[in-house]
Amino acid sequence: MKHVFRWLANIGYVLAGLVFLPVAVYRMVSAKRYLRGWRHRFGFVPLRLGERPSIWIHAVSMGEVNAAKPLADRLKQQLPFHEIYVSTNTDTGYDRAVKLFGDDFVFFSPFDFSFCVSRAFRRLRPSMIVLVELEVWPNLLSIAKDRSVPVAVVNGRITERAMNRYKLLGPLARRIFGQLSAVLAQDEVYRNRFLELGVAPEKIGVTGSLKWDGATISDEVPGQDALAQALGIDRSKELLVAGQTGDEIEEEAVIRCYQQLRSRWNDIQLVIVPRKPERFNPVAKLMAARGYHVVRRSEFPDGANPPGRFVGARPVAILGDTMGELRKFYALATVAFVGRSLVPMGGSDVMEVAALGKPPVVGPHVSNFADAVGKLLSAGAALQVDQPERLAGVIGEVLSDRAKLGQMSASAREVVQSNQGATRRTAERLCELVGMEYDPTERGIATPRMK
Repeated sequence: MKHVFRWLANIGYVLAGLVFLPVAVYRMVSAKRYLRGWRHRFGFVPLRLGERPSIWIHAVSMGEVNAAKPLADRLKQQLPFHEIYVSTNTDTGYDRAVKLFGDDFVFFSPFDFSFCVSRAFRRLRPSMIVLVELEVWPNLLSIAKDRSVPVAVVNGRITERAMNRYKLLGPLARRIFGQLSAVLAQDEVYRNRFLELGVAPEKIGVTGSLKWDGATISDEVPGQDALAQALGIDRSKELLVAGQTGDEIEEEAVIRCYQQLRSRWNDIQLVIVPRKPERFNPVAKLMAARGYHVVRRSEFPDGANPPGRFVGARPVAILGDTMGELRKFYALATVAFVGRSLVPMGGSDVMEVAALGKPPVVGPHVSNFADAVGKLLSAGAALQVDQPERLAGVIGEVLSDRAKLGQMSASAREVVQSNQGATRRTAERLCELVGMEYDPTERGIATPRMK
């Protein structure tokens, strides 16, 4: 029966692939996506030699990779004889993972065709699979179960939209989710959704979000001064940073907000950092069309002669068109708008902004980070607007009241600090899954569990 189920899944993937193929080809040509990692996709992942056990961590993209890093570090400490490998789905996630974990331990996740997954298992021989947030695939779970390899979801969350899609699968969803060995959810809302989808109650725990632990509380970020110097950012003037923006509607709203703010704060500066590289050129064109001279980070590396505030008669607007520097921009900001929240895209990570003492400004669409946004709003450490037209007014209020801005900054860091600890709780449960007893001391190493 299980083999029939796997081949039905394979057939479903073929049909879905045929539908998606034109989109994939278009993105390959227009955005240079899906060009790497094809050997990995078909199961030719790193070939492990020797007898050391291994842990396979799957993190979809850059955000999940960043969240997985503190957990991987804790597991390396507790389980020093285990090798840790990280897979991801996106180019940006892969590049980030290589930077954090090393090229030999990173690969693109194989397609969920049974033959691809089986080949990956034979080459990697994992002792445990850790799925960051979700990424539950039928063949992966079925083959892992056959090989007695525990599969755990950590930092688990299911959005309402995803929940509705899974419900359409009916009993099939319960069959898939019922094969999970453990689910460590971010909060009770997500716990209940996993429970509804068929995960046994004793397998589900609530550990909080790993992203709180990944948010480093700091006043300074290495490299921020060089970044400011290269781009001519005046540290004595207000700076609005819009990070992780999602589409033209949102970026247009940010530029309109900036134009309104300049009527009162003539020296205010603007940086927009789109979430995806394919938005870099469209945002540059949008800025230019609104009358700004666009200063692109990629054209002004560290050590370059910085541009002025005006080029000819046009004021400057800065485009962060490199990857991995958003945190530096946030550290320089007076106020930070966190994107994908003015449009229905679920919002972006607010924790790293708060940890830097910048009260995040968000729109109404924050379902991906609802718990974190709710905690920051309750503590008076964030600002939320219900429509794009109100963005300038809300930001203007906080810019005109520096005492309030300072109070919000302190509160934001307090919220981050009070919610940290998910990494330890998650690592403790994962150690149990591989038969080890977590050692809570500072430099502790897990020991075999007594039967």
